[in-house]
Amino acid sequence: MTNLTHIPQGAAAGNHNLPKRALILPGGGLRLSYAAGALQEIFKHDLKFQHMDGTSGGSLNLAMLLSGVPIDDICERWRTLDMLNTISFMPLKDILKVKDFKGASSSQGFREQVYPHLGINFEKIRAAEGVQGTFNVCNFSTKMNEVIEHQDMTEDFLIAGMSLPGTLPPVIINDIAYLDSGFIQDANLMEAVKRGANELWLIWIMGNVPRYRGGALNIYVQMLEMSANGALQKELEQIKHINSRIMQGEQVYGHQQPITLHLIKPEHPLPLDSALYLGEISHATLIEMGRSDARAYFNNMKPEGVPFEPYVTKMTELNPGIQFKETMAGGFSLDATDPEKGSNLGKQAGTELAMHAQVDIDDIDKFVAQRDHSAKLTGTVDFPPMGMGIAASTGVFNLFYPTEDPKLKLMVYELGFEHQGESYYLAGKKKVRDESIIDLWPGTTTLYTQLHKGVDKSGPVVGAGILTLGVTDLLKLVSTIEVLHTSSSTDKLKTIGTFGKFFMGELWDSYVKHAG
Repeated sequence: MTNLTHIPQGAAAGNHNLPKRALILPGGGLRLSYAAGALQEIFKHDLKFQHMDGTSGGSLNLAMLLSGVPIDDICERWRTLDMLNTISFMPLKDILKVKDFKGASSSQGFREQVYPHLGINFEKIRAAEGVQGTFNVCNFSTKMNEVIEHQDMTEDFLIAGMSLPGTLPPVIINDIAYLDSGFIQDANLMEAVKRGANELWLIWIMGNVPRYRGGALNIYVQMLEMSANGALQKELEQIKHINSRIMQGEQVYGHQQPITLHLIKPEHPLPLDSALYLGEISHATLIEMGRSDARAYFNNMKPEGVPFEPYVTKMTELNPGIQFKETMAGGFSLDATDPEKGSNLGKQAGTELAMHAQVDIDDIDKFVAQRDHSAKLTGTVDFPPMGMGIAASTGVFNLFYPTEDPKLKLMVYELGFEHQGESYYLAGKKKVRDESIIDLWPGTTTLYTQLHKGVDKSGPVVGAGILTLGVTDLLKLVSTIEVLHTSSSTDKLKTIGTFGKFFMGELWDSYVKHAG
């Protein structure tokens, strides 16, 4: 018989010298790839956990971890998930039975397609050692949250833990109906506290903004947001009270030192699941957002964590933004450090590098106002000596970035990626100078690139070349422009107008004024 015993990534594995940490993974629909990106950064800091807890969709990441799937593989499985496999509609006759309606979809897609793709293995979950995992489900008979130990976890319980009312029907286990606990609580911090954890790491995804939004989908989501945030705030208040008792010399659940909370969350509410199904956002983008937010938290982290106050989950709404896709390609060589030489060598050898980039400007007004005009850059790299479709893990984009030379501005495109376990950083820049108008086209379509070994452009240069944007590619770029964060036609036109005015204004300053 095969021995399935294993120690998952991030497990403390009986090391009693480590702080007693708990990893709390709440729900958030199928946007949990964001949490996977955050976890990738958490594990890079070598944090170990004695307890891991999952609720609703967060249970998917927990199930993958306890199945022994490494975090890098978890991210890749999210990137390659076919969203259509998550949909298995009930027969129309069942949906039309209004009185007996329990859910629009069945669990077939998750059981047969999604769970296997994500690497979820229930025998391995039950055999995991070195950490205690807990899953939360709603026991409908008691109308209370019920905690399932990972040693008792089954496929039915995982399905039940994701069965929000109206979306999936309840799962009957031992004559009891079980559902998603999201409407009761979306993060079980007190379970971790009662089990002795004094350092809580919470990845929060549910939106929390003041404005009430109209529309059936928004109303349903907002009910979840009210329940989730409300329940979390009660637990924050409860732990705050526990800490005050500890500070007065009392032992509470065995704790002699105050409990700390570390919270990773997006600055703005994440797009809803519908955006994933419609292709308006990708899991790759969500992963990078989670990684970026986690990195920002570590850069500013305080030993005492964040306060146990309701405001810590507050988010701000995004103003309309712009998204566009751009592909640049050209001769590239690993035998050069100078872009022009690398371009010539690459052309002679028939070796071309292509950068497929997606630029996300979240807030057009902020983008125009800030000096460096920075935005999010995600994408892939095609380079035959290394591979095709290499997904970038980090990205930097700046449009008309000012330099020390008042006559020179840069368009910056940078992507970090890994190849055979090594980190590489592709740094490119377009040079926009105060020159003749005839230089406008090459200035805005020619990307001088260098490939660095390491996680940023401070590493040694191991390759170089020149990538260009052809007329056909420019037309494709224009066709990919989308306005983000608004459905208003007026706002969309205004946003495109703002971007166009800024872009053309910069070109006018650099080329047309010079010509005059």
